[in-house]
Amino acid sequence: MIEVGRALAGALAGVLLADMGADVIKIEKPEDDDARIWGPPFAHDGASLYFHSQNRNKGSVVLDLNLPTDLEALN
Repeated sequence: MIEVGRALAGALAGVLLADMGADVIKIEKPEDDDARIWGPPFAHDGASLYFHSQNRNKGSVVLDLNLPTDLEALN
């Protein structure tokens, strides 16, 4: 499954599927995921605990969907 949601509902749907064993690939924007700064609390790596809790068991790839090459890669 490819997750292109940016927050809340999309992240929750993706993490629930990942927890049940689905292979979930999260698409992140080049500027960094907004949820990384939604805190406190923050983890030792500086990312928010919300970010970690909603992205466990997922892979990720950075794509700029404004670029035709990255948009094609998503397809």
